[in-house]
Amino acid sequence: MCGIVAATADRDVVPVLIAGLKALEYRGYDSAGISVLENGRLARVRAKGKVRDLEALYQATPVAGFAGIAHTRWATHGAPSTINAHPHLSSERVAVVHNGIIENHAELREELKARGYHFESETDTEVIAHLVEQELHRGADLRTAVVAATQRLHGAYAIAVMNRDQPDRIVGARRGSPLVVGIGEGEHFLGSDVQALIRQTNRFVYLDEGDIVEIRREHFEICDAAGNAVERAIRTSELSADAVERGEYRHYMIKEIFEQPRAIADTLEGRIAEGRILPNIFGVDADALLAQVKHVQIVACGTSYHAGMVARYWLEGIAGVPCSVEVASEYRYRHSVVQPGTLFLAVSQSGETADTLAALRDGRSRGYLGSMAICNVPESSLVRESDLVLMTRAGPEIGVASTKAFTTQLTALALLVLELARLNGVAADKIERLVAELATLPRVIGEVLTLEPEIARLAERFVPRHHALFLGRGVHYPVALEGALKLKEISYIHAEAYPAGELKHGPLALVDEDMPVITVAPNNQLLEKLKSNLEEVRARGGELFVFADTDAPVSQNGTRGAVLKVASGGNLIAPAVFTVPLQMLAYHVAVLRGTDVDQPRNLAKSVTVE
Repeated sequence: MCGIVAATADRDVVPVLIAGLKALEYRGYDSAGISVLENGRLARVRAKGKVRDLEALYQATPVAGFAGIAHTRWATHGAPSTINAHPHLSSERVAVVHNGIIENHAELREELKARGYHFESETDTEVIAHLVEQELHRGADLRTAVVAATQRLHGAYAIAVMNRDQPDRIVGARRGSPLVVGIGEGEHFLGSDVQALIRQTNRFVYLDEGDIVEIRREHFEICDAAGNAVERAIRTSELSADAVERGEYRHYMIKEIFEQPRAIADTLEGRIAEGRILPNIFGVDADALLAQVKHVQIVACGTSYHAGMVARYWLEGIAGVPCSVEVASEYRYRHSVVQPGTLFLAVSQSGETADTLAALRDGRSRGYLGSMAICNVPESSLVRESDLVLMTRAGPEIGVASTKAFTTQLTALALLVLELARLNGVAADKIERLVAELATLPRVIGEVLTLEPEIARLAERFVPRHHALFLGRGVHYPVALEGALKLKEISYIHAEAYPAGELKHGPLALVDEDMPVITVAPNNQLLEKLKSNLEEVRARGGELFVFADTDAPVSQNGTRGAVLKVASGGNLIAPAVFTVPLQMLAYHVAVLRGTDVDQPRNLAKSVTVE
């Protein structure tokens, strides 16, 4: 959520800033703005709404400059409006953009008002601009002023700051929100992530917690929170500019649904061979730690939480390892009892999810055996702060509704489960069989994608609906949860998911001819139980949509609804396989209802504030 782009160069940076903001639209936002140093003044353009609205204002009244900062805002303090949009100014001398939340902004605001500073917005960000200006007024240069100002801030932030009187530099700082430095030839950049800058450079520095950076055209310098000079590694990104384009697809979401076979294959590449997990895929010294694991505590949010729920079934049913799964925002505020030999496992697409990251940091004092991250962003805070890491290799995921991140997380979690099973003495032939099944997952999902035309036709029957009920049993209950989440977040149809066995304990009261019921029916030991639940729906006139295994004896029986056959590929990979038609159903319903598929209202891709 929110996005920062900044640049200093020997060319007009406004096109760079606007292109960077467009690349960050996936993060979720409600307003946008830019500020550049133009002829000795801070010129500013802001707009409520989309980057295209900002671009239209810029084209109507152009501004230009060799240094500038830009921002997409997701409202936390103050309603979405032009006046609350970033950048924020102080005395026409300082401009600031900010991601995060300043928790002590109210007391700082009162202090600054008492010193004569005027506030024009409702945001917490404006206090930063005035704090920096106050330090400049006392004689500090821009970097020193930012160091002093950030020492007054409580909370999470990434910021970029310009000073009218030092036009050759921009200063950035981070604590709790990501910020990267892009390195060019005679130009330098700041961005919330590399996707904002990949069209300008592929060389980046990932700032550490508390770092402050000053960028100029020819060089950059980094210091820690106390102002001491530090060195950070320069890394070359393998991300291509084409990877963040839609190409032939109408939306990023459908593009990313169809990228799943490749993303899963990439996640498996170099990690399995000849029916076994290859050594050291979790790190050179990982076996020594994993061999001591007696319990796993999974912490995650949203879609990643659903992936963790699937993993619990696998860990206990395959590896024989007890597992707990908890939503990060609840876990971090609960006093938990840590069992001896517990591995803390954090799952996150971005690696910057505020609650998950805070839970990881909090867990260090709770006596865990060690920590592990399953994540898609190599240089994220979660990855850098975990003892063990397994990357998902999903590539950029732009659509807010997570698709390939979920199935690659399941793939990575399956690898961990099978490794723990080996270390726990599970028979080698069983592990070999399961590894072989996992290796087929890219192909099996590729076959499921051919069902898109049939699923698109089914979607037409959901367009006028206002509610939907999803059912699943066993390991497929989290799949039902994920299906309901996808439908509600992009089509705005209210959807709930329940364990199918709980149907008669309340949800059955909702079932009538206007309530579509969606379920997945793998051909496993719970199929007969599930079929009984389906009969309960049919008996009450419900419209039933079943995604059934090709060899599962499930038929429509003349009732309203439809049965669509899906080849699951096996019990291990079935949760990932059955998720895909639910993703496609949600997508096509949303398209038919005319919603903003890639940027659904009120939502953000990377939730970097609490």
